[in-house]
Amino acid sequence: MDIHIEPDKRTLGARAAAEGGEAIRKAIAQNGACTIILATGASQFEMLDALVIEKGIDWSKVTVFHLDEYVGLPPTHGASFRRYLKERFIARVPALGDFVAIAGDAADLEAEVSRLNTLIARHRIAVCFAGIGENCHLAFNDPPADFDAEAPYIVVTLDEACRRQQLGEGWFPTLEAVPDRAISMSIHQILKSERIILCVPDARKAVAVRDAVEGEVSPGHPASVLQRHSCCSLYIDRPAAALLSRRIG
Repeated sequence: MDIHIEPDKRTLGARAAAEGGEAIRKAIAQNGACTIILATGASQFEMLDALVIEKGIDWSKVTVFHLDEYVGLPPTHGASFRRYLKERFIARVPALGDFVAIAGDAADLEAEVSRLNTLIARHRIAVCFAGIGENCHLAFNDPPADFDAEAPYIVVTLDEACRRQQLGEGWFPTLEAVPDRAISMSIHQILKSERIILCVPDARKAVAVRDAVEGEVSPGHPASVLQRHSCCSLYIDRPAAALLSRRIG
């Protein structure tokens, strides 16, 4: 894992977007098209702001999947990840090739997961942009995460720490309003991405960053599995890096 400690969130986001933008341009040049995965949440604000203004990307040749979505939440809800990406990314880039949205409010959840799994199986993922949760989750794979699930998308139960993070970030008015289930990309599918770029700012992520980077690879710390990925970049600010050992930063 390549670790980049940046002075602030804006610089962190800009440098992560620059790395991702270069990978997208390269994939389009080599393959004529590119598929990426986008994350959501407060940790991705600055990266997305920078990615939409990256120069030289033909967005009409890019397909976007996203990491997760709440079960039962309509796309009109302020916390919907479909809404988040449409407002913060899709509406800001010209002529995106395709956006494969997760319908967390589908009447038939099993059929929706099957649809997603069929679609993503046709794509080679050039870049996965992601974050790490306060409980060290990766996507919505809360601890203990299922490292063995091979399906690209799975239905998961959200633990209280994860739900409290969503409340703390202001997405919901009460803890009871936070859904307790989600459709999430599996650990196995995330690791199939050719490149993974993580944006993890803020002091509240310091314990999770330490566990992911320096801890034992364990389902109890889901993001620790990224230690096994051959091309993973972690962009953090100084508060998020506070608990890392001196040998790292």
